[in-house]
Amino acid sequence: MPYDPNNIFARILRGEIPCVKVYEDAKTLAFMDVMPESEGHVLVVPKEDAQDILDLSADGLSAMMATVQKVARAVDKALAPDGIQLRQYTRAAAGQTVFHVHFHVLPLWEGAHLAPHGKVMVEAAKLEPIAANIRSAL
Repeated sequence: MPYDPNNIFARILRGEIPCVKVYEDAKTLAFMDVMPESEGHVLVVPKEDAQDILDLSADGLSAMMATVQKVARAVDKALAPDGIQLRQYTRAAAGQTVFHVHFHVLPLWEGAHLAPHGKVMVEAAKLEPIAANIRSAL
């Protein structure tokens, strides 16, 4: 299947759909997941058109992983979770639902349960204070 330039992340990257930004540089964007599984759930995407990690260039992967690490460190500092889970799904059979490569940065706390993936949408106004806290830790 060829890359769809109208997928939601491509549209966010073009500014057609708003997002709650956490971090941005020349090659990547990190923003709050509007359907978070935990408080502070951040998505990291490359600005390169790539359907999944197998399509991403080595340079794009390197840039994306540097941002994943930077954001994970900021999440750790800002939210003090007990752990952080990184997720990346490649293709529908693995659970990928948006076909623009991305990583999930999920802060986790002992005893807390994750919300179901992609089920409950949260308003930007509720995500912004969390994003501001994470941004302040960058």
